[in-house]
Amino acid sequence: MGQDVDRIVECVPNFSEGRNQTTVRALVNAVESVPGVWLLDHTMDRDHHRSVLSFAGEPDAVAEAAFRAIRVATDLIDLRKHKGVHPRVGATDVVPFVPVQGATMQDCIHLAKRLGQRVGTELEIPVFLYEQAAMHCDHAPLESVRRGGLQGLAFRMASDPDWTPDFGPPRLHKTAGAMVIGARPSLIAFNVNLRSTDLALARSIAKDIRQSNGGLPHLKAIGVELASRQLVQVAMNLTDFIITPIHVAFEAVRARAAKQGVAVAGSEVVGLVPQAALVQAAAHSLALEQFNATQVLETRLETRLFGELARHAPSREQEPVDLQAQSLADFLDAVAAATPIPAGGTVAALVGALAASLGIMGARLSRQRGVEHRLSEIGRRLCELMQADGEAYRRFLRAARLAKTDRTRPAVLSSALHLATEIPLEIAEQAAEAGALLHACSAEVKPRVRSDITVGLVLAIAAADAGRHTVAENINIQRNQRLKSSLLDRIQQMTNRLEELRGLCYTAPLGQGQAGTRKKPLQASPGKVHRREEWKLKSSIITSRKPSKLPRKSSRGKDSSAN
Repeated sequence: MGQDVDRIVECVPNFSEGRNQTTVRALVNAVESVPGVWLLDHTMDRDHHRSVLSFAGEPDAVAEAAFRAIRVATDLIDLRKHKGVHPRVGATDVVPFVPVQGATMQDCIHLAKRLGQRVGTELEIPVFLYEQAAMHCDHAPLESVRRGGLQGLAFRMASDPDWTPDFGPPRLHKTAGAMVIGARPSLIAFNVNLRSTDLALARSIAKDIRQSNGGLPHLKAIGVELASRQLVQVAMNLTDFIITPIHVAFEAVRARAAKQGVAVAGSEVVGLVPQAALVQAAAHSLALEQFNATQVLETRLETRLFGELARHAPSREQEPVDLQAQSLADFLDAVAAATPIPAGGTVAALVGALAASLGIMGARLSRQRGVEHRLSEIGRRLCELMQADGEAYRRFLRAARLAKTDRTRPAVLSSALHLATEIPLEIAEQAAEAGALLHACSAEVKPRVRSDITVGLVLAIAAADAGRHTVAENINIQRNQRLKSSLLDRIQQMTNRLEELRGLCYTAPLGQGQAGTRKKPLQASPGKVHRREEWKLKSSIITSRKPSKLPRKSSRGKDSSAN
């Protein structure tokens, strides 16, 4: 194992072999022969005549594993005897590097170029760089390199100077063809099978829904035949599941097939898929209201159980305290103490709970039972999050103390930071919902408590903004790109809701509060508001300065915190 354990990349090579298990096992063995590499998954498909391996590790080790697998594929796979429905140009068809944790896209581009040069020199296979690593704009889309298959590529290589390979000889390898190597973000390979043998139908649907033909953004699709199953398939790549989720892609295929009287036979994921994508699809399919990822059992167990684990940590770790059992004076002393816990996140949750309590008072006085019930639930949850926020930071500290030579450190650290970001995000979401309920409640309350409701609304906005600020700071130092992308959509929604709440909470300057003399606030147009908030969000999340190694803390005298 090398020293670069804080940087992890994934490699997902596709090989033109999906029927010979001995060959696929040899490819797997080649990958597993490299120390510092973890094989995550491997699949093979008879109809596609294709296998896909997923493995990860430190950059140099992953590049070595990729080369060893490519060398085995070159020895064992003969494209002259290959027949399969999936487009291909090589025995090793495509080799993408994906930044996972601590690694950048530039790191993956460097790996792609280094591997491409080695393959071209040692194995004498022509290599084209694609996606982010492309050195020629025409080579960037994978479908451009594959256009016309092996014959089309061979013709372009012979007749067009722009199609000279980036590495290797200017002609196809006799048995291995060519190879496409590159760097790209994570994608989801998602296929929908149709109860039909009409290949033209699958191709028509694929053409209709893919981005290149004006369909769904960040979606690539082809239609293929599954002869062994008497089906046809719409095979898709989702390059940004936040923009085009799995369920949207599925419904697009289902609806178009239904118009032709064809039913869906099933769907499949090839390789690995982020948990957030499946949660997103499940929530939509079940029409879950007010659902967020923290309602997933495993996620909630994490927030509950790591506090128990903390009790068994080394004595130098700050002991957890039941905040709800403390007196107000003790709680204030704890916040003011020169210790990292409790701090900003806990205080934000408390402020949100106080806002909810003011709303409960107003709802009870005006007999708004539904509002009272929901605000009570929010208040209880925010009290729980007061405790969970500090426990999340304890977990992060334990992860940060792991030796840098510990192979589990990057994954443990990333998971702890993700939780320490999820909690303040939920605090912000709960506080924002409390603010919306407070505003709705204000129209029905008696005049003598209306100012109390306004105070509650102001507090709710402050709590939501505080939680959002902590999230933006912590996501800055999240190196796992998959986990980071799973939160960006919620952060943007939170930003939009917060701006709406601010618009509801306008108070005229002193001296303008007399009846008939209050002036309307000057408000930016919705477009400007959206652009301003979008800029603020991006400036919080994307920064050129080197982030600190610990999550941000709100209290100046304490360590940087994920609170």
